[in-house]
Amino acid sequence: MKRIGVLTGGGDVPGLNPCIKTLVYGAQDRGHEVLGIRRGWAGLLDYDVADTSTHERCILPLTKREVRTIDRTGGTFLHSSRTNPGRVKPHDVPDFLKGQGQGDSDGPFDFTRHVLRVIEHLGIDWLVAIGGDDTLSYAERLTREGVHVVAVPKTMDNDVNGTDYCIGFSTAVTRSVNFIHQLRTSTGSHERIAVVELFGRNCGETSLLSAYLSGVDRAIISEVPFDPERLADFLVEDKGHNPSNYAMVTISEGATMTDGLIHEYGEEDAYGHRKLGGIGLATGDILKRLTGEDIVYQQVGYLMRSGAPDALDLMVAVNYANMALDLIDRDERSRMVALVGGQYTTVPVETMMQGVKRVDVDALYDEKRYRPLIRKVTGKPMFLY
Repeated sequence: MKRIGVLTGGGDVPGLNPCIKTLVYGAQDRGHEVLGIRRGWAGLLDYDVADTSTHERCILPLTKREVRTIDRTGGTFLHSSRTNPGRVKPHDVPDFLKGQGQGDSDGPFDFTRHVLRVIEHLGIDWLVAIGGDDTLSYAERLTREGVHVVAVPKTMDNDVNGTDYCIGFSTAVTRSVNFIHQLRTSTGSHERIAVVELFGRNCGETSLLSAYLSGVDRAIISEVPFDPERLADFLVEDKGHNPSNYAMVTISEGATMTDGLIHEYGEEDAYGHRKLGGIGLATGDILKRLTGEDIVYQQVGYLMRSGAPDALDLMVAVNYANMALDLIDRDERSRMVALVGGQYTTVPVETMMQGVKRVDVDALYDEKRYRPLIRKVTGKPMFLY
């Protein structure tokens, strides 16, 4: 029997719960035991081996009974966080760990030694980490410390290097397309210009694909800085050519204008990211001033990754969980499950750190006219990148 720990880190996406359920069902059928780690890496950071009260707060034993119905909802049953035990800010250090972290006196502190002690204390033989590039980068760190890790990629941006597909992406695009179509009714009724802001820090694929599939007039992506005056001219032209006298543009939250300003706010998280948001609002204000047209601004945001997964995300989540179990049975550690070239496969976990996955602008985007331009589909992955 093996004891398997499972955690979900970073932003939630549809498909996490089916992945967890499949893992637990398959593990139990194989005679293994599963421990759910609450709130991502925070569950290991906050665990005090000398205080039994922290066990229930940080660890949840998982059997078929506990996970029987969790696949019917979105989000993550285990909850999540953006904690990185290798980079803990001074004010985030648990009281029982103060003075024990490695690093300068003003932080951030590295508590990897503590995490390793907790893993040993819990008797975890294998750790299944489900997350995006931030969460999985710490999983890769643990593999170098000798922990047996299997990585499962999830992110609604679909930007983990080494795989064509991450859990959550299909549902995020589906939600976005549906909301865009619904927003046409109000935008058209009032003859306005709609600015729809979508998640996407470094990769504009959600903005690009949502615009491509819903027939939006223009799309602004993270990879290409845009000129508001040029965009305004295009949208006025689009509005005039539309019999219903309205126009729409999608915009990635990580987009920048040609002045280079990035709209960030709040403190950096443990991975060095500040929150993004508001570029759509700022763009709407500028467009109103330049065009004289009224604006509908809609930040879709968390709605993109809300609710239960669609059939594709459900399929991938279930298959990724079964692949993770197969890797454990074969004692193939330090691997990430993946989809490459339309086939399920695995790659070394460090692959996700060897590049940045972004929109292929030359192949998929008209950067002069700010709209999708799919020049060639043959040979592309199902989601084009």
